[in-house]
Amino acid sequence: MSKQGNLSIHSENIFPIIKKWLYSDHDIFVREIISNACDAILKFRKLCDMGETTDETQTPFEVTVTVNEKESTITVSDNGIGMTEEEVEKYITQIAFSGAEDFLNKYQDKMDKEQIIGHFGLGFYSSFMVADTVEIDTLSYTGAPSVHWSCDGGTTYELSEGKRTTRGTDIILHVTEESKEFLNFYTLSSTIEKYCNFMPVPIYVVDANKETTTSAEGEENTVEAPKPINDPIPLYTKKPSECTDEEYKTFYSKTFMDYNEPLFWIHLDMDYPFNLKGILYFPKLHNEYEMVEGKIKLYNNQVFVADNIKEVIPEFLLLLKGIVDCPDIPLNVSRSFLQNDGFVKKISDYITKKVADKLISLYKKELDHYKSCWDSISPFIKYGCLREEKFSTKMKDYILYKTIDDEYITLNDYLEKVKDTNENKVFYVSDKEKQSQYVTMFKENNLSAIYLTHPIDSSFISHMEMQNKDVKFMRIDADISSALKEENTAIDTAKEEKLNTLFTSILNNDKLKVKLETLKSQTVPSMLLISEESRRMQEMMKLYGMDTNGMPPSEATLVLNENHPLITALSTKDLDEHTKELACKHLYDLALIANQSLSADAMQAFLQRNNELLMALLNK
Repeated sequence: MSKQGNLSIHSENIFPIIKKWLYSDHDIFVREIISNACDAILKFRKLCDMGETTDETQTPFEVTVTVNEKESTITVSDNGIGMTEEEVEKYITQIAFSGAEDFLNKYQDKMDKEQIIGHFGLGFYSSFMVADTVEIDTLSYTGAPSVHWSCDGGTTYELSEGKRTTRGTDIILHVTEESKEFLNFYTLSSTIEKYCNFMPVPIYVVDANKETTTSAEGEENTVEAPKPINDPIPLYTKKPSECTDEEYKTFYSKTFMDYNEPLFWIHLDMDYPFNLKGILYFPKLHNEYEMVEGKIKLYNNQVFVADNIKEVIPEFLLLLKGIVDCPDIPLNVSRSFLQNDGFVKKISDYITKKVADKLISLYKKELDHYKSCWDSISPFIKYGCLREEKFSTKMKDYILYKTIDDEYITLNDYLEKVKDTNENKVFYVSDKEKQSQYVTMFKENNLSAIYLTHPIDSSFISHMEMQNKDVKFMRIDADISSALKEENTAIDTAKEEKLNTLFTSILNNDKLKVKLETLKSQTVPSMLLISEESRRMQEMMKLYGMDTNGMPPSEATLVLNENHPLITALSTKDLDEHTKELACKHLYDLALIANQSLSADAMQAFLQRNNELLMALLNK
């Protein structure tokens, strides 16, 4: 037996659901109510443009939000299209019936759908999230009598003759005790700025309880003309050719409260196959270790939707600051919808392409500026290469590396520069201070190495090796370039074996390899080389929270410089056992310090040994 029927909604249950579940953030009522007010104005203005009616008052279009803390009310007023009694019953009393959608359907051949904000019909009822009673006073442009509507959140409403005498609508919210925070003028103003900063109609906020002050002479103080809280024509809605550099900088500082000038920006302006506008800014880092917390604000028709939605904005660009406005993305939508929406992926791909195109253009046309920005923009670019394969493919030939001689070159330039010495090895410095002796040796011998000191670089190195199979990145202390060694010199293997036995015995470390080399430099007696693979393994252990400080490095090689007087003396002079022990331990610790911090016990022993050596020198 089968049976069909109609689904029914019990009205006594709808308001508790609206209050608790319609929106996750209760302050969203500001966006919804003011959006409706802006829509009312845009509708009327469009009717005037189409010749359907005329604006006899010629008063400026605006939305006014009045907060009255004493009366516990917030009133949103507009001078838009207004409503007749029939329209109030149709659009207000029928929940989820959209007046905006109805208007668009009626005039679909005469206007662009992106000109109207609302489409869902639920926005008005968000007011019951903060109010126990809501009133509407409205007067239609048609000349029909004004209408007053009120509802206390129950199942009934009252409809009567209204008091409004000018075209437009007042929405009066009687705010509950639980939501009285919104009755604070500054709280309400900041909330309006958050959601309505770029709405296309001027919005004014008025404090009804603010008294006029008077001077000592009894004269009223001069009050400046009020200014709208929003920017109805934000810079990103204009064509790039209409914007000056100064306007871009001003818009950035005002929007993001960042008074450091951005390095550069990308103006997004696309009409097909989707409508998308915006500006992305590359902020300036204060130092190379700083990780900037970016903010990409997503808008729909100049109405704020959310911050940093990585389903729409490529994740690596969330480090930037900017505005993206796309009318095709709903105001209220689940992230699971965005994750599975092919259209959203196209938007993300477009933004990625525009960023890559801008960077490549800077490299080709403004190379000096590109180089001057590199230290700040490199974390964004490297993170993008790690996260987005297409971005990495486009950018791989335009990634710069800063050399120890403070030049900025590409990987291909570096490989060409060292092709006669390093066999596709890329030597890099991860810590300028700890590896300073190696840097000095490289500079003394006109060798090249690059700085890779940012936290992201350890992952980026592996990525670049995957892209360039024949290239090997090696930290400057992982191997000795043949160019650092004296030419045509043979190592005395017997001497090397003797030193190896001496050090491994005194250090009690039979895993340590000791190697004798004749280096060109006479300033460095000992160096500790740790294989790149071993060191990367230790870094991975640190990443997972394992303590490696003071841990003896595996696959470590202690290089002793035969060209240094200390090593010569150690291998030729007849020294007592205690002096040999002091010298070996000290040479090892000096080499180790250039690679990592000593453990607490090792540092204590090192300091005591220093004191003993100084005393021996003074008593000599």
